[in-house]
Amino acid sequence: MSLILDAIITGILTGGVYALMASGLTLVFGVMDIINIAQGALVVLGAYLSYVLQQQLHLNLFLGLFVTLPAMFVLGVVVYAIFIRPLKQDRTMLSILVTFAVALIIEGVLTVIFGTGTVQIQSPYVTQSFKIGDFYVTYIYFYCFLLSVLLLAALYLLLYRSRFGQSLRATMQDRTAARLIGIDINRVAALAFGIGVGVTAAGGVAFGATNAFNANSGYDLISRLLAIIILGGMGSIGGALAAAIMMGTVEAVVDIWSPTWSVAVFYLALVLVLTFRPQGLFGQREARAQ
Repeated sequence: MSLILDAIITGILTGGVYALMASGLTLVFGVMDIINIAQGALVVLGAYLSYVLQQQLHLNLFLGLFVTLPAMFVLGVVVYAIFIRPLKQDRTMLSILVTFAVALIIEGVLTVIFGTGTVQIQSPYVTQSFKIGDFYVTYIYFYCFLLSVLLLAALYLLLYRSRFGQSLRATMQDRTAARLIGIDINRVAALAFGIGVGVTAAGGVAFGATNAFNANSGYDLISRLLAIIILGGMGSIGGALAAAIMMGTVEAVVDIWSPTWSVAVFYLALVLVLTFRPQGLFGQREARAQ
């Protein structure tokens, strides 16, 4: 019984880390119908930026976010202006090809700079833990879970408690109507894409501190992140958090009996949910107006 409880705690904390990495992906899709295949590579880029700040400047892991978050936001706006904005028709399908090209560029640049060897962000948070009852929790997972909740709450407030959020949601619901009432949908989309990429800096910290990684690690990530946002409901930030925690918990519990099957169960759960609820846990059946 203690093993199961330990697995549940581990799964919840791990799910929070994956939700942090998937939040930008679901935000970008919700606003622009863009499937950002480069999300995994961007998380790895964020991990490398944090790694450099920690190794070269000895900057605290989380204080480094004050540097990496704005840098990744600017990168997101630039990527949108160069690669995404020119897409006029079949944006969803073409975005897969375009963002895959972006992922290849990022991977190539990281390989040239850092090589193909694996690295991991080193910090006392990674090795030290504290006790809750009979269980030990590593500080890095606990802090990353809190960071995930805080950033997802901030995204929620941005979407539902600000003027920019009103413009954002209007664009999500009906791009044509939003344009007619004076909303600059290109500006809104650029900022949304920038925010979506910016939060991957936090995802990069979480990923880099809990996993060894190299320039190719984005391929392993993107399949899981896509599964999470599909399961939670494309465009639903709360759904991404719920799905990530659910999948992380299921995988951790199954891992007790069979590490081989734990990954398979992750995707089997996705298939079962989509069979009975194709729009995902928090998705909507209605087609969005264009």
